[in-house]
Amino acid sequence: MNRRISRRDFINGVAAMTGGALLPASAWSAASASSKTYPPLRTGLRGSHPGSFEVAHSLGRHGVTNWGPVTDAKDSTYDLVVVGAGISGLSAAHFYRKQNPDARILILDNHDDFGGHAKRNEFSLDGRTVIGYGGAQSLEEPGWYGDASKTLLRDLGVDKDRFYKLFDQEFFRRNELAGATYFNKARYGSDSLVPYSILDYASFVDADRASISAAAAVLQMPLGERARAELLRLLETNKDLLTDIPAEQQSDYLARTSYAEFLSRHFAATDPELLALLDGLTGDSGCSIQASSTLAVAGYVGLPGMHATAIADEWVNDEPYIFHFPDGNASIARLLVRSLIPGVADGSSMEDIVLADFDYSRLDTLATPVRLRLNSTVVNIEHDGDLDSAGHVLVRYVQQGKTSQVKARQCVLAGYNQMIPHMCPELPATQGTALSMSVKSPIIYTNVLLRNWQAWKELGLAYFSAPGDYYHMSMLDYPVSMGGYEFSKNPDEPILVHMERFPKGDDPLASQREQFRAGRRELFETPYADIERATRMQLAGALGGADFDPARDIAAITVNRWGHGYAGWYNPQFDDDYEDGSYPHQIGRQRFGRISIANSDAGAEADINTAIEQAYRAVGELSS
Repeated sequence: MNRRISRRDFINGVAAMTGGALLPASAWSAASASSKTYPPLRTGLRGSHPGSFEVAHSLGRHGVTNWGPVTDAKDSTYDLVVVGAGISGLSAAHFYRKQNPDARILILDNHDDFGGHAKRNEFSLDGRTVIGYGGAQSLEEPGWYGDASKTLLRDLGVDKDRFYKLFDQEFFRRNELAGATYFNKARYGSDSLVPYSILDYASFVDADRASISAAAAVLQMPLGERARAELLRLLETNKDLLTDIPAEQQSDYLARTSYAEFLSRHFAATDPELLALLDGLTGDSGCSIQASSTLAVAGYVGLPGMHATAIADEWVNDEPYIFHFPDGNASIARLLVRSLIPGVADGSSMEDIVLADFDYSRLDTLATPVRLRLNSTVVNIEHDGDLDSAGHVLVRYVQQGKTSQVKARQCVLAGYNQMIPHMCPELPATQGTALSMSVKSPIIYTNVLLRNWQAWKELGLAYFSAPGDYYHMSMLDYPVSMGGYEFSKNPDEPILVHMERFPKGDDPLASQREQFRAGRRELFETPYADIERATRMQLAGALGGADFDPARDIAAITVNRWGHGYAGWYNPQFDDDYEDGSYPHQIGRQRFGRISIANSDAGAEADINTAIEQAYRAVGELSS
């Protein structure tokens, strides 16, 4: 771990072995050349990558309005301009074109790739392609999706039942892989991997939680006696402790009660060592145990406690967590783009999209009625004249330092809703204030390409949680093979490890939104070199009981940094009780002249169903 990491390592995200690069020179040259024209192959810092956010930060943080001379973009008049090429923006274009088959549509996005949070990470190792997801992970319980979402997936040829054959549900158990908890040396005095996961991850990974009992596991954990006793009670309690609260009221109670208060009130769990351990595992909630609701971290993330309620069985998925493409929901984005711009890729099925060769040079050509323009940050949107009589909307954007303008008969804003008041200053103040309340949680999704997974096999690992370390969760990628793409079959073959961090700042008593903002500051202030070193150190420590050498076994690292990750949601501990129609996201998403608003932010839920349903609503408003 003391080996010097070269500047080239930092730029490319590839850790070099002493005496030579991990990738053969010929393979690395081919991968580097391809990544210039094919963004999914780019490693290093992705997600909100350098070049994607600077203009937006100048606009939103510093109030910059002068972007230099403005020129009309080529072929500059459209029926619809969509701002944001994530799932919601692409879905809006899809729905609009269904209503208006001959419409001319332009989609603008500030990133160098389409899909938004549905990010594809692709690697090439020794002639083998390995694919992973850098954002939106899966279609979660698609049987519950709304009509618009189900229709769109049907339009794209997505058959959820196919995943029952494509997803290897026996992979982890067949290979005797289970969960574990890693305690790192820096915080706990020595590296220790206990074969029992404090997090119950069964909703996401179809593997056993542990290979030993809770009692045996707690004895192995580097904790004080009081912390061990409180943790064991928390893990083993399997009866309703909320006896003074009727079962039908417990869900609301748990949503309004912080996890810290829940532990203190119902378990008398107050040991600082235990609370610090649990605070390092709040994951998707994005904030501390003092600011996270019990329903969020025990019901969804998997921290212990739900079995001490009367509603534990209500938090079991109705459908298995298997509706997953190798690149996550990036395949949905690819299906949408291929449908909207047919010349960009061959194929016609949900399976052949996985290895379809996308020609990015054909995304934005004069010959196609739908065009997708990347690296283009919108800085101003206004009606061309009086709001009631204007026939068009003027959309101004910055691309490669130059400012251009296009004209649209209608416009859908499908990017981060918090940016809309800065881009569209003519919005009513009340609506702008409502939109600004949509504060998204920050996330790091890191994919690590390993040359093999022998160490994971030897240790019997499917995933491990890590309280107090940089990433709270690390897991082997989901075992899905489709469209000619084959998941790793045996421990000698390459595999991806997916690692997650949800930074939340240093003030556990701050509000949810303030913890999100603090975490975002951390993300944008942390150099890639620090993230890469933390990644390598954590894997080296956790896998130290096997023959794992990060310099030898790590072939590439891609860090997907999302300063604005999950859509903002309401936390009853900090937010008012609103009546339907008066929620800030409902006020913020109201149509404004020829402009409508989409994105999962507009539904205050971070899932693909919400992104699609909000796109459908936004397009419907424009046609009404």
